Amino acid sequence: MTTTNEIADKIASDHGLTKVQGKAIVEAVFTAITAASTAGNETSIPGFGKFKVKDTPEREARNPATGATIKVAAAKKLTFAPAKALKDALNK
Repeated sequence: MTTTNEIADKIASDHGLTKVQGKAIVEAVFTAITAASTAGNETSIPGFGKFKVKDTPEREARNPATGATIKVAAAKKLTFAPAKALKDALNK
């Protein structure tokens, strides 16, 4: 697993920055994606993929313990669709 600190360290070493500067860049990217998502906007990163907000409608489900029918409230979810370049790189 790669952590945000590992990504920040890689950015810092590749671009001659301090670890603090690398961490600030990574945090800024995630903050921008979060802000766009909470506003309901799509974030597209060419060659990587798209983050989209999708609405899930209210639905009925069953409580597995009791078998009772319950309502699951409508909600928003964040989805990620990888770009073709990323898919191709994964399947080499």
